[in-house]
Amino acid sequence: MSTAGIFTAPIIGSGYQGLKAKSTNELFPAKDSIAWSRKTITNGSRIHCMKTWNPINNKKFETLSYLPPLSDESIAKEIDYMMQKGWIPCLEFDQVGHVRRENSQTPGYYDGRYWTMWKLPMFGCNDSSQVLNEIHECKQAYPNAYIRCLAFDNKHQGQCMAFIIQKPNTP
Repeated sequence: MSTAGIFTAPIIGSGYQGLKAKSTNELFPAKDSIAWSRKTITNGSRIHCMKTWNPINNKKFETLSYLPPLSDESIAKEIDYMMQKGWIPCLEFDQVGHVRRENSQTPGYYDGRYWTMWKLPMFGCNDSSQVLNEIHECKQAYPNAYIRCLAFDNKHQGQCMAFIIQKPNTP
C-alpha cells in the first residue's frame, strides 16, 4: 500500500512585497538639462490650426463629419479604400439625419435609426466612378437630405465604415 506524502514548508511571510517607491531624487531630478521654456507648448503666431467643427447648432454625424465637405476626389479615395478591403459600398439618405423619437416613447424604440437606402448595395462594384455617379443621382433627387456612404463586409455580415457625403444647407 502506498501513501502519498504531504510536503509542508514553514510560511514566514507573504510573498507579496507591494510597490516599492523610488527615491525622490529619481522622481524629481535636481538638475535638468532642458530649459522649462523649451518643454512648454505654445499656440504662438507660428502655429496655424484649421477649425474643424462648429459645435453650435451642429449635429455630429459619422466619421469625417467634423471636416469641411468632402470633394469628389476625397470621396473617391474613401470608396477606393472600401473596395481594396473587399467591402460593398451602399448609399443611404434621410431628411433629419439623426436618431429621434416621434412616433413612440417606448424604451428602445427610435425613429431615424435606419436611413432609407438609395437603390441596392453596389455588389460587384469595382470602380469608384460608379459610386460617384450614384452619389450625384442621389444628390439631384434629394438635394435637401443627408446622404451617407456605407461599407458592408459580406464575410462578417456587418457595417464596417460610414461617412457623410452631404449635409443640407440649413438657413
